[in-house]
Order: sequence, then C-alpha cells, then structure tokens
Amino acid sequence: MDLSAMLTAVILIGILGLLLGLFLGFASKVFHVETDEREEKIIEALPGNNCGGCGYPGCSGLAAAIVKGEAPVGGCPVGGEAVAARVAEIMGVEAGSGKRMVAYVKCGGNCEAAGKKYDYHGEADCRMAALLPGGGDKSCAYGCLGYGSCVKECEFDAIHIVKGIAVVDKDACKACGKCMAACPKKLIELIPYDSEYMVACSSKDKGPNVMKACKTGCIGCGLCMKNCEAAAVTVSELVAHIDQEKCVKCGVCMEKCPRRTIVNEK
Repeated sequence: MDLSAMLTAVILIGILGLLLGLFLGFASKVFHVETDEREEKIIEALPGNNCGGCGYPGCSGLAAAIVKGEAPVGGCPVGGEAVAARVAEIMGVEAGSGKRMVAYVKCGGNCEAAGKKYDYHGEADCRMAALLPGGGDKSCAYGCLGYGSCVKECEFDAIHIVKGIAVVDKDACKACGKCMAACPKKLIELIPYDSEYMVACSSKDKGPNVMKACKTGCIGCGLCMKNCEAAAVTVSELVAHIDQEKCVKCGVCMEKCPRRTIVNEK
C-alpha cells in the first residue's frame, strides 16, 4: 500500500475518533440525569444482598424509592433496625420502631404425622412435585412437600428440612420473603419475631378428610376461637388463624385445641 494512502487513512480514523468523542461528550451532558447524593449513600448503607425482599429491584431500586419518598427508611428487611437508623440519618428523618418479622411455615405434617399417597422419584423440588396428581405425594394436598425449594432460595441458611417439612430458624431469618415466593403451596407467612402461638396447618379440607391425612391437621372445630378472650383467633376456610397483633400469649388456644395443631414457638 502507498505511504500517502496509509497516512490519509490514519488521519481519517483520528478525525472520526475525535468527532465521536466530542459527540459522546455532548450527549452525556444533554442526557445527563442528576443523581441525588443521598441515593449513593443509602446504597452504601444497605447490605447489598439484592434479594428483592423489599419489593424493589435490588438495593439500588430501594435506595431510589426511599429518596423519592415512595419507600420507608426501614424498607430493607435484611438490614433491620441498624440499617434503618443509618438510612434515616442520611434522609434526616426518624427511623421509627418497626417490628422484626420472621418467616413461619404453616404446616406440622412431618413424616410422623402425615403419610404419602405414592412414591415420588422426580427432581427434588417442591414446585415440580406439586404439578403431579393430587398436588404431590403428600397425604395432605395442602401440606409441605419437603423437597426444599424454599431452602435453595434462602441466602441466610435460615430454613431447613426437618423430619420431612421445612422449619425456619427465626434467629437466622431476615424476612426477605424469598422462601414465601418459592413455596408452591403458599405455606409460608411473615409473623412478628416475638410471636409465641401459631397454627401449624393450612389445610382447607373438611374435618374427616383432614383426620385421615394428618395426625395434627386443623379440623376447623372452632374451640380455639370460642375460648380466646382476646378475639385473636378466627376460623376461615375450615382452618384456624391467629392474629398476632391481638394475641396476648395466654396459651388458651393451644390448651383447647384437640388436635395439637396450635404450637408454642417461644
């Protein structure tokens, strides 16, 4: 190739590069979006798990929502009160006193209490097993299948399979909600950390069918509700439920339950 042609090509490439750089610099100024410095500080204060338990797409999404006033300063379930206090300081507001929440699996149908309808040999995943006839191999169609979909989703090693059902370690739980989303039976709910009495059942079957399927299943008899002076217990869709905000922790509901469905998790 001729030397002058090579020189011309180099010059043209240099000019194009310069023009492109000038254009990108101009575009960055024209389309620049101002970022509130508080947003960056909040991102640094958050734990960085990006678990989505706050309801936003990661820690950056939550930080942006807090700055816009769309989310509370205590919106991170993983960070707890300590992180809420730091975020509140950045925002110049009061942190408030939010209750610590933990996950609870509403099923007591372990391998000693509930049986199997058939042998399952598929993938060890509750979501897969739940697609089979009868909602899985468990004798109770509403019970925990025990294949650990929730365990796989938990980043904090706070949930394990014990005697065939999922059990939460409330001291390790950060209430991120990932286990709740993973459970195909929708057995997991968030309750206050200091809750003592819970209904370990989610069955909506009639009493006779429950008694055949599980030794500890709720039969919807209503004795717990009738004997609760605080009106904290209700029976809906044939299964009892305790309103933890109303519960005075007297334990009468557990004493009156003929099936031992209500348990003490103190």
